[in-house]
Amino acid sequence: MNAEERFRRPIERSPGFDPVAAKPGLVEAKRKAALEGKRLTGRKDPARRNRLPPGQERVTAFPTLDLGSRPLVDPKSWVLTWGGLCAGPGTLDWRAFNASGIVDSMSDIHCVTGWSRFDNRWRGLPMTAILDRAGPLPAATHVIFKGHDGFGTALALADLRKPGVLLATHWEDRPLTREHGGPVRLVVPHLYFWKSAKWVKQIWFTEGDPGGYWENRGYHRRGDPWKEERYG
Repeated sequence: MNAEERFRRPIERSPGFDPVAAKPGLVEAKRKAALEGKRLTGRKDPARRNRLPPGQERVTAFPTLDLGSRPLVDPKSWVLTWGGLCAGPGTLDWRAFNASGIVDSMSDIHCVTGWSRFDNRWRGLPMTAILDRAGPLPAATHVIFKGHDGFGTALALADLRKPGVLLATHWEDRPLTREHGGPVRLVVPHLYFWKSAKWVKQIWFTEGDPGGYWENRGYHRRGDPWKEERYG
């Protein structure tokens, strides 16, 4: 089995994710929500006239959502790898990652379950820094992110070039906790937050959109909150 085949295995057979460990009824509940169109209002706001997307409620807490597996990853042993349709496949360990141009950023986040939190302060590496190192080939249209919990999601390459997209190590001036995806999670503030994969370890450039864990269980392929792209 080559590197691409290992990366693109069905998520349930991936190292670090055991479907039995998922929270009881969680996957079925989310599938049902997708079928029923839960929280859809029909009041789309593609021009983003409102800061709060349709169907969302503002919160001040930072809710914790996952599949029931919260891997404990030691930053000292953490390594990010990338490959696929790119000119420069490579790796970064924790030290090299933090020496590659860490920045501070602020953004709102919007969860598909209906909560939004404004003005989150992040610290991390802009995704464009990885894209510049990798050099996506002309055929590459999407990027797959995979976490230590086996969760995977796919995003359009164009979405990863937008402002505020980064691989975060800190939230509110503190290292990301295990519950929130530390030591490194993806942050894509203009899309629903399930796209912001936790415990990131692998990035793969691909032609076409293979979907990810929730996308292949009824969620939208892209997930724009202002267009109410919850399900698809």
